[in-house]
Amino acid sequence: MTRMTGGHRILVLGAGYSGMLCAIRTAKLTRRRGGRVTLVNASARFTERLRMHQVAAGQELADLQIPELLEGTGIDFVQGRVTGIDAEAREVRLDAPDGARTLPYDTLVYALGSVADTQATPGVAEHAFTLNDLWAAGALAARLAEIKPIGGTVTVCGGGLTGVEAAAEIAESHPGVRVVLLSRDVPGVLMGEKARGYLHRALERLGVRVRSGVEITKVLPDAVELAGGELVHSDACLWTTGVRVSPLAADAGLEVDGRGRIVVDAGLRSVSHPAVYAVGDAAAVRQGWGEIHGTCQSGIPSAAHAAGSIARRLRGKEPKPFRFGYLHQPVSLGRGDAVIQFTRPDDTPRRWTLTGKRAVAYKEFVSASPWKTYRLTKRYSGALVWPHGGRRIRPGLS
Repeated sequence: MTRMTGGHRILVLGAGYSGMLCAIRTAKLTRRRGGRVTLVNASARFTERLRMHQVAAGQELADLQIPELLEGTGIDFVQGRVTGIDAEAREVRLDAPDGARTLPYDTLVYALGSVADTQATPGVAEHAFTLNDLWAAGALAARLAEIKPIGGTVTVCGGGLTGVEAAAEIAESHPGVRVVLLSRDVPGVLMGEKARGYLHRALERLGVRVRSGVEITKVLPDAVELAGGELVHSDACLWTTGVRVSPLAADAGLEVDGRGRIVVDAGLRSVSHPAVYAVGDAAAVRQGWGEIHGTCQSGIPSAAHAAGSIARRLRGKEPKPFRFGYLHQPVSLGRGDAVIQFTRPDDTPRRWTLTGKRAVAYKEFVSASPWKTYRLTKRYSGALVWPHGGRRIRPGLS
């Protein structure tokens, strides 16, 4: 068993956008109070989840290594897959490259995120691709290379923003491939009429066939079955609808909601186990206007606030309540086009939109590599404005 000695042991599980930010910011804010931060992740490579549709289309991303990103922070990085949490003993079990390990903690940050739900619909786990990680997106890219010479058909299941971005990217990168977008709702349903209209015209220009108002009942090796029995031919099926979180929190006895997310208080602490904080997709966070849905736009602010809450606790103060409001719905439509729907804090659309080249520049800015953001976090402990979106973040230190 691995033992961290000395100081207050802060263990962060998951090095996605939220976990990475929370680890770096917590280390910065708690160093003088004896905070010792350890970051755990299954891979040593940082996964840019916002760009997995680009990987699926055959594009290469920068090789971002987590240990390099953590240089100068004082954070210990442990590569390993979390297999269990003992919330009473305050220990986490890992399956690491060198064997099983156990890490103790005084404070735990749960940032394991979510993945596409491949269990709810028959055949998805066996026959569909996902954008869950680099390996999954790369597997789809390899399949697209196989079917491109024969003009094969790709079915993209789910008309949310991820599905739209993937369909557009694939259609633009592989003009010989037929792309069919299958969705229960109209793509861009949460957008205003102007932005939604632009999105649909862009998909039409790229040759994406949109079929909305359909219910998918099964995925087969060479087809997608719709309610009523209709079969839509598919040489490659990409599943982007529905998400699920790891059962680790529920198995550990933490209070979770109906979707398995950790129920947190206003300071983002577990309501059943105050030594545990939850951020990003794995947290059930309520605001005055409603419940936050998992996106990078909300995950990064929650991570920054959790870091501030932990620092306040080490100073003997109570955490301040988390306040968040949405800012925009940015959607890339291939490499040369995009649409941005600006929103009210509850994510309902405002009148303002950006389209075309200006939207591309805006989208690239908010989806830029996290290196600059994390470097800034290493040096600066005041209020921050994150390029990924959301309102101004005050981490609650004053």
